[in-house]
Amino acid sequence: MDKKAAKLEYKASRRPMGVFLIRNLVNDKVFVGSTMNLDAMFNRIRFQLFAGAHPIKDLENDWKQFGAGKFEFEVLEEVFPREDPNYDYAADLETLEDLWLEKLEPYGDTGYNERKKTREERLRMIAENRKL
Repeated sequence: MDKKAAKLEYKASRRPMGVFLIRNLVNDKVFVGSTMNLDAMFNRIRFQLFAGAHPIKDLENDWKQFGAGKFEFEVLEEVFPREDPNYDYAADLETLEDLWLEKLEPYGDTGYNERKKTREERLRMIAENRKL
């Protein structure tokens, strides 16, 4: 197979997508997220943590303190492709992530996630910004 054909085949193939968890094995804190490409997300997060550029500083600080060997990356729930090639998986992933966040409650001392704002909180923020 030539290089051009290999690129086309790669672009046409589906990546594993779903909801994932990063577990700190020392203090059992977890982070829950979702993505359209699990492998790429795990690589991205590892790179950010090793580079000291991860947006969640508590997770990054624990990574530095305890080391990469004290963290596990897990797939909580995989989303499988549908027959419709134009199907948008974003809403499914968001819903599944919300369900896992509700189940695990990875906030504060038990996790690295921040609580999502409610619809009312988001609307209030929008209204306050419009006053300015």
